[in-house]
Amino acid sequence: MEDREIRALLERHWADIEDQAAVHEIYHEDVVLEFPQSGERIVGVANLRAMREAYPGRLTFSIQRMRGSGNLWVTEGIISYDGTPMRTVTIMEFRGSKVAHETIYFGEPWEPPAWRAQWTE
Repeated sequence: MEDREIRALLERHWADIEDQAAVHEIYHEDVVLEFPQSGERIVGVANLRAMREAYPGRLTFSIQRMRGSGNLWVTEGIISYDGTPMRTVTIMEFRGSKVAHETIYFGEPWEPPAWRAQWTE
């Protein structure tokens, strides 16, 4: 699969994260999803979809940047849980035309320290 085709799949995946059919069509049946910060590991698209369908709030997602080539793609985004935004980085590893492994990191925003202001824009 060419990079432009994978990019199109990922753009569709992220377009509406509440559309469970669209979100989960890119995964292999035996996909592994890891949340390193919590130590959780979810195996199988059925478990992944069930977990996401059980989420009790409203989610939105916007892509900030997407980079990748071949079998490895990284998406930086802002995910909002019931209106509260959080930065996220998602690493997806493809096997053929579908995702075989996904790792998701989350980070809450913080105020930058004043001492760094002289070097920042």
